Amino acid sequence: MLAYTDQAKSSVELLREFTEGKPDSKGRKLVFSGVGNRDVYNICAPFPDQGEPVIAGRVEDRDRESSEVMFFVERDGEWVPRNGAPVFALQDPFVTFIGDELVFGGVEVYFDGDDPHYVTSWRTVFYRGHSINELEPFAKGPITMKDIRLIELENGRIGVFTRPMMVDGARALIGYAEIAQLEELTEEAISGAHLLRQQFLPEEWGGANEAHLLSNGIIGVLGHIARMEDNNVRHYYPMVFAFNPIDKEYTSIKLIATRSMFPDGPAKRPDLVDVIFSGGLIRHADGTASLYTGVSDAEAHVIDIQDPFLEYES
Repeated sequence: MLAYTDQAKSSVELLREFTEGKPDSKGRKLVFSGVGNRDVYNICAPFPDQGEPVIAGRVEDRDRESSEVMFFVERDGEWVPRNGAPVFALQDPFVTFIGDELVFGGVEVYFDGDDPHYVTSWRTVFYRGHSINELEPFAKGPITMKDIRLIELENGRIGVFTRPMMVDGARALIGYAEIAQLEELTEEAISGAHLLRQQFLPEEWGGANEAHLLSNGIIGVLGHIARMEDNNVRHYYPMVFAFNPIDKEYTSIKLIATRSMFPDGPAKRPDLVDVIFSGGLIRHADGTASLYTGVSDAEAHVIDIQDPFLEYES
């Protein structure tokens, strides 16, 4: 029986609870090549396309926000751009499968016409197709909304996790809506989502990064929770929770990794050192899972942990 929450916990409290468990998993850096001196980070987990695993990653110069999303395949221990694959002018890619279709998306960013380093707005955009090379645009989210994710449910409907900003004094909340088919993924449907009001403190924020349909019909949500200190120093932690699509109840957030569990490395900026951005989770039959992450907005890593969704299936 799931223990549903009626009160948000701070990321500081969640971090204390997690570290008291003395997690001992250690992550490892993924090696990307073929992109010059640019960084590859905020990757998705590997997904199958035309018979081989593929990773989508954000590719970006260290001193810029303008990025591309490219698709990579593994060759001799390194991830290299896939020959002939499309390249998108997006950030923070994600993928899922609805029916027999690949659904791919990312964040479309708009820059000031006079200052190419200044971001004026953004939105999530969606593509669909039966393979990477057949992807066609089909939907856009509302302006300033990231972290919109889809999941096919047991009854064939589609769950939609959303993330509206500045709602009733909160920096951001997670929302949930359902649609019958991909054609119904509209700004209106997304904006009308039911809000999960007890996941974050008003001064903190987060979002869903990937949704997993569990064996009991519950949705396991992989996401992130974040807070900001003085001088805009950011702290991002990978987290999970369970969501019941029938009654819209949900469990408390729990953290599953921290920056200290990954090798030392560069950061895009000093305020982004303690940033781990959940990209995707691969569950394994032995009770473990592989978490794919962006690290410090500069690198991509993977870490093997205990499957965090198992307790939601018991």
